Amino acid sequence: MGTRALARRHRVGAHVVVRDGPRGRELLVDGTFASFYRPGEATTGSVWDALAAPLLALPAARRRRVLVIGLGGGSAARVVRALAPRAEIVGVELDAQVVAAARRWFDLDSIGVEVVIADAREYLERERRRFDAVLDDVFIGPAKRVRKPDWLPEPGLRLAAARIAPGGVLSSNTIDEARAVSKCVRTLLGTTVSISIDGYHNRILAGGAVRSAGELRRAIRASAILAPTLPKLRLRTLSDAMGGARPDAIRRNASERARPSARRCGARSGRRGPPS
Repeated sequence: MGTRALARRHRVGAHVVVRDGPRGRELLVDGTFASFYRPGEATTGSVWDALAAPLLALPAARRRRVLVIGLGGGSAARVVRALAPRAEIVGVELDAQVVAAARRWFDLDSIGVEVVIADAREYLERERRRFDAVLDDVFIGPAKRVRKPDWLPEPGLRLAAARIAPGGVLSSNTIDEARAVSKCVRTLLGTTVSISIDGYHNRILAGGAVRSAGELRRAIRASAILAPTLPKLRLRTLSDAMGGARPDAIRRNASERARPSARRCGARSGRRGPPS
């Protein structure tokens, strides 16, 4: 499969750790859960599948160029590659040690990503290419203080939206910032769809070509790549900037509602409890 054997745990520099758990390989940055990889599989069965899922709102012919800011170990980019085999994928990552770990332990180079080591805001300010989709997975800070940087959602998502081709998609991974990001996405792109993931505190907020939760749910169900993850996802069409759900988007029975949220563990993925 090309991935290197790992003696359970490996440290890359002062703040990057790679470890093998029972479910797959994990990347920890400053103690936060930043990426997940199941060698030989394109998907994660978790947050990064949900972050990439809005790409399915585009016809296959429109998945030509995708930007991932906050590349990490390449978890979202790998899902994008599976959904768009011929796409040009650009991944922006601030930390060179994270990229080194991704190349050595997460088979990053096998995905076919143009890797840019840079500050994501500065990249967005200078980039002139248009993308069919922009995926935001940017977080900073250690453990329980993990958060989005001060430039997100504003002006960051406005800069990201400016790089989206007409009819494209914006997808943003959030933890505590969901309400502010939802308001920003709706202002910039109209209808916003929220995706929650069982067992995680994250909410993915998506806009643009993503018109409704029902439409995206059907696209995920029809996808051989992401259909196995669908039972873990809770999709809602948000009716306003404060994150309310449209009545027709509410799940049909109580067993399908998102779980109530406990205190987050501080992981970039927002997973409850320590990574396994």
